[in-house]
Amino acid sequence: MRNVTALTVLVVALCASPAFAASDPRYALANDCWTLQSASSPVSDGPFFLKPTDLGSYMFYDRNKTFLSADDSLLAATDGGLTRAADGGPDGDWRVDDAGSGTFKIVLPAQDKALGVSGGKLALVELGSAGLFTFTKTAGCADFPEAVTEATGTPSKGRYSFGDVRGIVDAHIHMMAFEFLGGDAHCGKPWDRYGITHALVDCPDHRAAGGVSPLEIALGGKPHDPVGWPTFKDWPAYYSLTHEDTYWKWVERAWRGGLRMYVNLLVDNGKLCDVYPLKRNPCDEMNTIRLEARDTYKLQDYIDAQYGGPGKGWFRIVRDPFEARKVINEGKLAVVLGIENSRLFDCKEVNDVPQCDRAHIDDQLNQVYAMGVRDMEIVNKFDNALTGVAGDNGTTGVAVNGGQKLESNHFWDMKTCTGPADESDHTQPTVFTHNDDALAGAVLGLMPPGGQLPVYGPGPHCNTRGLTDLGRYLIERMIEKKMIFDPDHMSVLARKQALDLLEAHHYPGVVSSHSWSTPDAYPRIYKLGGFIAPYAGNSSDFVKKWQALKAMRDKRFYWGLGYGADMNGFGAQGAPRLGAKNPVKYPFKSFDGAVTLNKEKTGERSWDINVDGVAHYGLYPDWIEDLRMQAGNQIVNAMARGAEAYLETWERAQGVPGPTTRSRHAPVTRRGVGNVRLGRSYLTTLMRAGQPMRRKGRVWTWTVAGKSNGNVIAVLTPSGTVGLVARTGRGVRVRGASKRIVRGRHRGKRFAAVTSGAAAKHQREFLRLAGLR
Repeated sequence: MRNVTALTVLVVALCASPAFAASDPRYALANDCWTLQSASSPVSDGPFFLKPTDLGSYMFYDRNKTFLSADDSLLAATDGGLTRAADGGPDGDWRVDDAGSGTFKIVLPAQDKALGVSGGKLALVELGSAGLFTFTKTAGCADFPEAVTEATGTPSKGRYSFGDVRGIVDAHIHMMAFEFLGGDAHCGKPWDRYGITHALVDCPDHRAAGGVSPLEIALGGKPHDPVGWPTFKDWPAYYSLTHEDTYWKWVERAWRGGLRMYVNLLVDNGKLCDVYPLKRNPCDEMNTIRLEARDTYKLQDYIDAQYGGPGKGWFRIVRDPFEARKVINEGKLAVVLGIENSRLFDCKEVNDVPQCDRAHIDDQLNQVYAMGVRDMEIVNKFDNALTGVAGDNGTTGVAVNGGQKLESNHFWDMKTCTGPADESDHTQPTVFTHNDDALAGAVLGLMPPGGQLPVYGPGPHCNTRGLTDLGRYLIERMIEKKMIFDPDHMSVLARKQALDLLEAHHYPGVVSSHSWSTPDAYPRIYKLGGFIAPYAGNSSDFVKKWQALKAMRDKRFYWGLGYGADMNGFGAQGAPRLGAKNPVKYPFKSFDGAVTLNKEKTGERSWDINVDGVAHYGLYPDWIEDLRMQAGNQIVNAMARGAEAYLETWERAQGVPGPTTRSRHAPVTRRGVGNVRLGRSYLTTLMRAGQPMRRKGRVWTWTVAGKSNGNVIAVLTPSGTVGLVARTGRGVRVRGASKRIVRGRHRGKRFAAVTSGAAAKHQREFLRLAGLR
């Protein structure tokens, strides 16, 4: 294997276990009010509100709303090099180190100095002269500026780590898009170590131009007040695609409102980066992918720091469905890393010549897998060496086709489609219409025309480019690694070929994440055991998508629905249903009733879904409630089943057999029934016996083949091993003798059951849980 880049090494290091225990006393200082005292002399200061900037690092925010900071010009003065700054920054970013016995050393990495005592006062000193300090909890601190979630109550969790889950899933989001297109096309970012006043700011070109940016206007935005915190007069807004929409506190509100899974797609487009005039990052797509992966791990650490230490935050990056299930049952948000870019693994093509080979694909796939990536699309805006692309509609399509020429030295090869009307690339059918990915067209539209565009025949249009040999190779390697394959953005021809390949491998690990697949693909995805999350957009349109997909589902598999927000510069968000007769009423309850949500407030601004639409990610619980107002509890229940449905698809991709009927001839023995064996872990049971038809907490049920032949039931212990196995229905047979096998009839149901030795004393309880007592 080729040597991985230094950035990849850094990302892998960030993925490793934290170096400090979550019980480290430094972390308990987070987001509270303290007086700072020298352990060796009668010197104290404060009170300070300690706002974490990272794990173990803090800003000291005083009652005058200023920050304890360093000032080199004061080092020789009586102030000892300390000052109170009006804003946070590196010179006020202190690392707190545990020195034992309740004392701490306080270090300023930016100055390579430490906090000490000099002349009876606090001062900056050399590291070797660092003082020892204690913290005493107190009151009287100023409130640190931050968004509030306006969500009260405790988010629901599962009782058992292996149990079934309920929650909303967003299968398509770009939380780290502030790094893409060179890093200057997107205004703001989802967090900043120095707080919301640094994170939610407008772009320099917006401020300099009085809120008028050519890119913003080209994307359908408006001239706007460029001030973010604390007024947010004009942004974020559902129609504004250049401003940060996934600030971490807004995502927290969505989590509190029921979001339990979140696919964060790492994203870039090198050609659009080349075209866009402002940039701070190189136009290297895979470099940006690695930057964004690093950023996601850094955000996890930042949220951990706010909640008291490693692992204590609600934002958890997961690498397999079993870890994700555990995280969700802890009541947290399971975050899956994915990729959506045009030059995946640098595999562009120029004049039909691939710019990568199989060895390069293997190397790159191994690198991103090591970073935690488990979900990938293989194309976005332009044909590449892996596959043909679907293309875009209207004026956006004209501009993006020009970008295709710049990218590969050829335009799309669109021909009049010969298949059904809903199997076209260039024009999407009404029910599954998506908001155009307007960003690409807007960026390319800022440039002068690059040549005469081709004239295509009558529509609808289909790309003649399908799945290449390299594309087939990559999908097969993804299957070997048990990754999730997303066929969105592929040409109809390529997607059909990809689904043929998945069907040949009987591979269920397929997810369409945001309505960039045509409807012919959806029944095939469901038949494979895959998962579909339509583009979110307007709630009224989403109701139509739910109705259509509900009719397509495969009843062999547990069914639930997700959504793809595609938020952060790519797709317009849901507009308000102005004048609706059934508006959302505040406050409202989350889908599970655990949390009460009022109008989201950040700074001086509050948002109302009825007036503002989905202005930022914190409004997605309100959007779910808006679905309820239009289609009732049935659609919300389908959404609440989304996380479990996604996890079961992912389990099947990991090799867990899908739900199948048990043999009616299998007897009850002292070991269990068939492959449902006593003492096995829940994971081994899944792998050997397959997914149950029904999971409810500790009770798993498989159907027995044949009409009225009953079920096989397993009751797991709280730790996740099989404690009881029962067979119900006609033809129940027992083989062998064991005092732990009981036979009987309950409510007209004949059964035989066996318990493990460890569970024998709880036999009556286990029978009751199985519905047999």
